[in-house]
Amino acid sequence: MVEDRVAEDTVAEALARIERLDPALCAFIEVWDAEARERARTVDRRLPLAGLPFAVKGPSGIRSYAAGRLIEAGAVPVGSTAVPGPGTYWQTWGQGRHGRTVNPYRADRTPGGSSAGSAVAVAAGMVPLATGSDGAGSVRIPAAWCGVFGLKTTNGLLPSPNRTGLASAGVLARSAAEARAYLRCVLDTYEAPQPVFPVPAVFSPDLGYARPDPEVAAVVRAAVDRLVAAGVVRLDPARRPFTLLDPREAWTAIHGGGGQETEARASGVRASGVRASGVRAENDRRLDALFARTSLLLTPVTPNRPHGHEGPGELYSTALTWAFNLSGHPAASIPAGFTADGCPVGLQLVAARGADASLPEIALAAPAPHPAPAPAPVPVPRAHGPSAR
Repeated sequence: MVEDRVAEDTVAEALARIERLDPALCAFIEVWDAEARERARTVDRRLPLAGLPFAVKGPSGIRSYAAGRLIEAGAVPVGSTAVPGPGTYWQTWGQGRHGRTVNPYRADRTPGGSSAGSAVAVAAGMVPLATGSDGAGSVRIPAAWCGVFGLKTTNGLLPSPNRTGLASAGVLARSAAEARAYLRCVLDTYEAPQPVFPVPAVFSPDLGYARPDPEVAAVVRAAVDRLVAAGVVRLDPARRPFTLLDPREAWTAIHGGGGQETEARASGVRASGVRASGVRAENDRRLDALFARTSLLLTPVTPNRPHGHEGPGELYSTALTWAFNLSGHPAASIPAGFTADGCPVGLQLVAARGADASLPEIALAAPAPHPAPAPAPVPVPRAHGPSAR
């Protein structure tokens, strides 16, 4: 019967697309062709994700809790995706089987990191879904820069090997619908939310401390305006903009101390544990007060567009994301549009702790961004390494 071969055909199509596109994009470090075909042939067709091909982040991704739950639901892992290689902090691209992982919209730009290969694999249509993890923006940033949906779950909601408590499991998907299916399968209990539109929201273009690229800010503001016009959100008319304290020193202190808020050194700035605790507590207070009166916080995902493979210079791509790794709130990146030079831009949606399931529902109601050029992968020289410039 034709129906009996749907899973096998779907996985075969994904593997064929990987074979065709990955030499130029370098999203994968391993492809499990034979294993994937066998899983697709024998999968129980009654399972909710029977035959859905997906990728896992990095060489250890197949051992993650989320990957195990997806397999139990019938999804078929087809390979592991590229993550940053050893080097300086700004080397956020992956190191794929064929060389340096590139952005599918602009091969001269990074796809972001550290879930670099996962974002590229989804953006290029090689898989509809890929696992990720997010300790400072590692799901949301590549999702924004590759024009796909990305979700960081509430800290502690799913098991994480990260000892600092800053990182949480996440997913990159071609649409919010796949992310919703991911949550249904990885959570022990899933209650389908029914948002009442328009959802009350607050928009902050900079959280009070970031300096967004004017064109990035304009693309995000236009996306917010479309949400308002479509009746998806209703902006809070508060006179004073919502702000947080810059979390950079606090995040660095906690990350450097392995979860203990001790002294750490980063970028020549010395952050004390006392300072880190104070910043974190104050931001938690402000966010608790915000979500007591509204359902959603909207910001750009990054203040900058994707930078070149040589690094970001003095820019902090994480400036608007790592605050929510400190606070633990779930946050999503949805495509907002494109800059004039063809770089994707992401709009960040942040919800109350535990309200993860509301984010895909809101994203599904969002109007599509425009213009929306299709990714156009171009051949790039192979075997790029960290020293190649």
